[in-house]
Amino acid sequence: MREGGDAGMHRDAGAADGAVQDLLRTLNAEQRLAVEHDIGEADPRALLVIAGAGSGKTNALAHRVAHLVRHGADPESILALTFSRRAAAEMTRRVERIVAADPAARGRGAAAGLAWAGTFHAIGARLLREFAPRIGLDASFTIHDREDSADLLNLVRHDLGLAATEKRFPAKGTALAIYSRAVNGRVPLADVLAQAFPWCATWEDELKRLFGAYVDAKQRQQVLDYDDLLLYWAQMAGEPALAAELGARFRHVLVDEYQDTNRLQASILLALKPDGNGLTVVGDDAQAIYSFRGATVRNILEFPTLFPRGARVVTLARNYRSTAPILAASNAVIALATQRYAKDLWTVRNGGAAPRLVTVADESAQARYVAQQVLAQRESGVRLQSQAVLFRAAHHSAQLELELARRNIPFVKFGGLKFLEAAHVKDVLACLRWTENGRDRVAGFRVLQLMPGVGPRIAARALDSGLAAADPHAAIAAYRAPPAAAEDWARLAAMIQAVRAGSTPWPAQLEVVRRWYEPHLERRHDHPEIRRADLLQLEAIAATYPTRERFLTELSLDPPGATSDEAGAPLLDDDYLVLSTIHSAKGQEWTAVYVLNAVDGCLPSDLATGSPEQVDEERRLLYVAMTRARDQLEILVPHRFYVHGQSSQGDRHVLAQRSRFIPASICDRFEQLAWPPPQLDDEGRPVAEGQPKVDLNARVRAMWR
Repeated sequence: MREGGDAGMHRDAGAADGAVQDLLRTLNAEQRLAVEHDIGEADPRALLVIAGAGSGKTNALAHRVAHLVRHGADPESILALTFSRRAAAEMTRRVERIVAADPAARGRGAAAGLAWAGTFHAIGARLLREFAPRIGLDASFTIHDREDSADLLNLVRHDLGLAATEKRFPAKGTALAIYSRAVNGRVPLADVLAQAFPWCATWEDELKRLFGAYVDAKQRQQVLDYDDLLLYWAQMAGEPALAAELGARFRHVLVDEYQDTNRLQASILLALKPDGNGLTVVGDDAQAIYSFRGATVRNILEFPTLFPRGARVVTLARNYRSTAPILAASNAVIALATQRYAKDLWTVRNGGAAPRLVTVADESAQARYVAQQVLAQRESGVRLQSQAVLFRAAHHSAQLELELARRNIPFVKFGGLKFLEAAHVKDVLACLRWTENGRDRVAGFRVLQLMPGVGPRIAARALDSGLAAADPHAAIAAYRAPPAAAEDWARLAAMIQAVRAGSTPWPAQLEVVRRWYEPHLERRHDHPEIRRADLLQLEAIAATYPTRERFLTELSLDPPGATSDEAGAPLLDDDYLVLSTIHSAKGQEWTAVYVLNAVDGCLPSDLATGSPEQVDEERRLLYVAMTRARDQLEILVPHRFYVHGQSSQGDRHVLAQRSRFIPASICDRFEQLAWPPPQLDDEGRPVAEGQPKVDLNARVRAMWR
């Protein structure tokens, strides 16, 4: 006890209480209600926070974590689950800042941050490695990303003879999508085929055989795929003793973006906290837009019904981002959804212009209008980086990209090629994965074929000899390589030995791999200097991880969305416009937002209107796009599209209709205009765009003068 006895303790407690009250005063009434939920109550229950767009949910969640720590929760007993590594890091930073201002929380050791904050998949991987000896796994398992999983599935598909059928059998990507949807949605294969892949329904028996063989191959090679991290965690949580152990370890479980969870993730949470005690989930049903990944809005809609005592529901409706006119239009769009938690976002930012609903002639005019407005905003002081153009599908921006290039407007596009999808980056990561797990056939298959003179047949024979040996790496090193590859084969064996021996510390091991790979990079790829810069950037990323295993795990589970996520914008300019699919824009905000192609067929997509649930999700996509805007929102409606010859009718123009999500009944929330404004002749009559104004009457009269 510190000198001063009880009186000193009371003074400290009073000061701490004052500090906490100051911190809580930064929250609005609803946020504070969520933060203080069930603190000190004898019979706590689950908490559902319905957090509207821009309502400060991350701030409220971080304050709740800090408040739990201050009231006695051990930071090691708090499990915080997010959907991106960046979101987990941001939550941890905020908790640390709050704790730094709270003497009582600092005294409980919370300054070190949250040990168990991360994505579902990353936390699952950590738990599976820890419990591996008790659940039949080898703790050195490696993790396949989506492309590697598809490659392994394809190898199995060929081994079973399913690639040589007379009728079209599902390709590897389609087969993996079917498998993933069945696993994550906990849906029988027959139902997945009937609902989402009807053309594959006749292959049900063959697909079952394929998936069984795929699972066998993964287990032999000691690899898990992305879906296995949730599947094995859910299976582990299904064992009562293990579930009780995990539930006791994590007294408090907090989940961000709960509307993006799938059935498997929901089952894990329910197994850990069957009575809801200590469970907090935060999300917005109006932003549930990832059903193609297996997420279901039903999780958040049904959450209060899952527990004996129900759940407390707190709604955060105050928006700190957008102006009142933008929110009025956004509220009107989402109010037409068939099922939702009722809420109307509001703000004290009552000024600002109404969002614009701009009708243009076609995609070319749309591109010219957006480019013109972007430059006008820049001249008025809004940086390009504070502006974004959003669209339903990546190809919707093609015409705009040409116009931006013509006007020398730099841009970065999100929703295209991912950083880790680049071939040279995958080559190096495959080398690392193979050194981590010599039984990883997909990684080994890729690495061996980097060498001249080694094709699929030689690589397969070498890997088979390795898999049959007690030490796969030693067997590969001893394998008699073809003469053309003998020298490179020896270098490969030396590189693997150097990395595995431990004489080279992490992250310098990645440099060893890169130096081995560089001759193959120069031989196999154009512009090797540009690609080498990517590999150096990969080394910089690796330096932020404590071990090779942690690096491979985290990067496979939560890769950068684009090169610019980790390396900065791939531009010489210090400013650039953001182009993004709506899915990639979720969670972001900009001063000015332009939404392309708000017409039926694009938004909603004509491929996503087969059921009321799909239509509602497309409506939520438009809502998400609209609520990214702080001060200016413009929604573009092309009147016609130019369709290239996809039928006997050849190239032609087709007329488009404004999106069904903006019916006439809510158009009064928008400023409506046509662009360009119609030209008028001398008598005030409209002249079509590009048509010269000619007074033929005067010419005819002049003929007789």
